[in-house]
Amino acid sequence: MNKRIKITISTLLTTIMLLTFIYVRPTLAAPSHEESQILQDSLSIVEIDHEIERISQEQHTLLQRQQELRSNLTVQQEQMTIQRKRAGSVLRSYYMGERDKLLSVVLGAKSIRQLLSLYDYYLLLISHDQDVLQEYESNYQSMRKTEQQVTQASMELETVKTNLLAQRKRIVLLQSRVNDGVNTSNDPDTLRKLIGEMTAYWENVGVYEVNKHFKALAQAMQDLPQFIQQQGAMVTNGKVITISIREEDFNRFLKSENELFNHFNFTFTQDRIVVEGQQGTMKLRVEGHYTVENEPKNAILFHVDRLVFNGLELPDTTRNKLEKDFDLGFYPQQLISYVKATEVRTLAGMLEVKLELNFK
Repeated sequence: MNKRIKITISTLLTTIMLLTFIYVRPTLAAPSHEESQILQDSLSIVEIDHEIERISQEQHTLLQRQQELRSNLTVQQEQMTIQRKRAGSVLRSYYMGERDKLLSVVLGAKSIRQLLSLYDYYLLLISHDQDVLQEYESNYQSMRKTEQQVTQASMELETVKTNLLAQRKRIVLLQSRVNDGVNTSNDPDTLRKLIGEMTAYWENVGVYEVNKHFKALAQAMQDLPQFIQQQGAMVTNGKVITISIREEDFNRFLKSENELFNHFNFTFTQDRIVVEGQQGTMKLRVEGHYTVENEPKNAILFHVDRLVFNGLELPDTTRNKLEKDFDLGFYPQQLISYVKATEVRTLAGMLEVKLELNFK
């Protein structure tokens, strides 16, 4: 079986799986407000549980690194003890004038041949002294760097542990709330069935679809600088360049980039961007905003404030992961190499970016 056939079969199986979850789901009555809250909490439990798994793995990796660094530091400290003695011996020889005495012997040579031999020996000894001191300095700097890395790894590990404990407490509270809601509902069995259905639909279809749309948006953003140039959306006033992108133009740009966006609409409001649409049985709403960031480099980054899937709001852990996995930012230097973004804001129907000339 060749590679192309394998890929085709894999794609077919994926499509069948998605269609199964979309069209062959159990038909249940629309949930009430209380049931919707329980479903939302259930999805949050699933997503936070994934976050706990990720944090636990990160904790394990950091712990291994910390142990390796400490082991390296022990070896380096042992080497430093030896190097310190050798360097101390060299420095004492200079302090006590032993090298000066040797130089006097060289200068007191009775023949050219003896002078050259003694001088070569003197240079060899001085060169060895320099090697010992340089090796000591190099090992010392290496040891100091390892000490800093151990300290940094320890701090990161403590942060991860704190985050892990917080997420575990959070999931216990949510699980308790879900259990109480199910037990006090009029039809616990149906509600459990609805929770199972929604969880399976999210994990097998929702995650796939949301990631697909965010990936498409990240790819489209790479072409945004070219679109801005074509639209003539830049106005220069001295050292300040203003980019103004109208809402309808931005939607047209995205639809031209990927047909996925034919089902979605981007709305610019005061200090907020809203993305909303429906494809098949999936309804998605994303609310977010842009900020100017200077580290690690100047950029305009998008932050997801709310993520609502089929009427259920997903937790911050899901939003943070999407921000980490998909870069929806805009990098002004891709437009003009010698500019720096200083301000970004959204108004009703308009996105504005301020750039300043920066030749540093």
